[in-house]
Amino acid sequence: MECDKHKQPLHLYCPNHLMPSCDVCISTSHSKCPGITSLASVVEKTKIEKSKVIVEKDINHFLSILDQLVTSKSKNIKTGENHCIGVKKSINEIRKEINKHLDHLEEKLCQEADIMWNKERSKATDFISEIEGKRQNLKEMKEHLQTVTTNTPKLQSFLGVHKIEQQVHQCQRYIEDLEDDERTKEVDIKMKQNDEIENILSKLVSLESLEVMIVKTEINLNKEKSLRRKAQVKSQEQSNINNMTMNTETKIEINIEKRISDMICLSDGRVIVVESYGKVNLLSSDGKLQKQLPIPGDAWGVTQINEDTIAITYPKETAIKIFNMENETVTKVLKLGKACHGLSFSNNSLAVGLRKEEIRIIDLEGNTLKSIQVQSESYLYHLVYCDKRVIYSDYKGKAVYCVDESGKQIWQYKHDLTKPHGLCIDTYGNIIVIDYKSHRIIVISKDGQDSKVLISKEDGLEYPQCICFKHNESTGFICDNWGTYLAKFNLSCE
Repeated sequence: MECDKHKQPLHLYCPNHLMPSCDVCISTSHSKCPGITSLASVVEKTKIEKSKVIVEKDINHFLSILDQLVTSKSKNIKTGENHCIGVKKSINEIRKEINKHLDHLEEKLCQEADIMWNKERSKATDFISEIEGKRQNLKEMKEHLQTVTTNTPKLQSFLGVHKIEQQVHQCQRYIEDLEDDERTKEVDIKMKQNDEIENILSKLVSLESLEVMIVKTEINLNKEKSLRRKAQVKSQEQSNINNMTMNTETKIEINIEKRISDMICLSDGRVIVVESYGKVNLLSSDGKLQKQLPIPGDAWGVTQINEDTIAITYPKETAIKIFNMENETVTKVLKLGKACHGLSFSNNSLAVGLRKEEIRIIDLEGNTLKSIQVQSESYLYHLVYCDKRVIYSDYKGKAVYCVDESGKQIWQYKHDLTKPHGLCIDTYGNIIVIDYKSHRIIVISKDGQDSKVLISKEDGLEYPQCICFKHNESTGFICDNWGTYLAKFNLSCE
């Protein structure tokens, strides 16, 4: 048999990774793994017939579990159909009740509007009649004024004009008094909406108080406790961090010379380095700067979705941009409504840090799957999403936290941290953390109970900022705060 990757004979075996290997595999990926042995000796010690019986028992057990799942899900579909009909009926009943109240409100308000407007219209009509009377009097005075001064003795003309003048003065006083008369003001009818009405309308539009949701319940699969769950060759279920060592092999000058916010190793070995509120740089697997990706905006966090696709946060735009590496185009923009920084991809979902108070789990369409409320003293700049857990660093709080998808805190680590920044997870689930201010790299055990300093200031790494592993390997890169170098490291459990 040949190695698929190197086309060389498989004659060695790594007990730590349970992998048949060729000479090249051992030298490149398993050089620090203890207990390397020959594949032939492992085969010789293995009792094939016994293994066959155990595997057959496992197959039968798993078949029964899958049969149980098919039966359960088929029943679930029928039940769900009935419940869906019930939900629609409930929505219809709610709609009828809302319409009933709105019809009553409409009738009441329309009646009030008619009564109020009829009253004001009657006042306005009476006022117009009063004014018309005054106008008619003035016209009659004008006609009479002509007659009292025509072919009339002077005394009689004087008395006639004087009388008319007195009447005009009375009309003048009437008109002057109209300035303070409420009846001269324009009258209109409107509907005033108070804050309560605004809130009601807002809730009706968004339907915040109603939500159709899927409720998931655990199914007991009746797993047999006695079934074999161990590999044919004993492996390390969890590495002992006391035996872990980290060595920096080479230090590569990259001279980006901008503050760095995030970094990842792509599955093909190339490296993405993101400038803080800046550009996204693509480096070759040996650390040489290839180009800046043509993505507009000020980037922060980055994660890989698949071989051709990455996602990047843009805090000022409160959005995540999905970018196709092959076509070099932004294929999708996911709007979040809040400043977003730290980003990680797992289980076909994205975990993104929003300001200081929320880690949101979303699908690749931007729909919210979970909203995890946290209390971080600093912005959620760095986080890792894995195995339905989120681990994030809080540099102001000098802590690293681990929470599950419900928001429950699994553990917190505060021992001897000064300013934790970038972090990543090794193949065993241990957390590797950059402690920026103390120039150290620390490993925290998967359960958060133990820790060990892997690299200190004496090892020559000043102000490290980000760290990442190569895909399925124990090697990776460290980048400093100002993007002057990449340090290639090797992590081993001797």
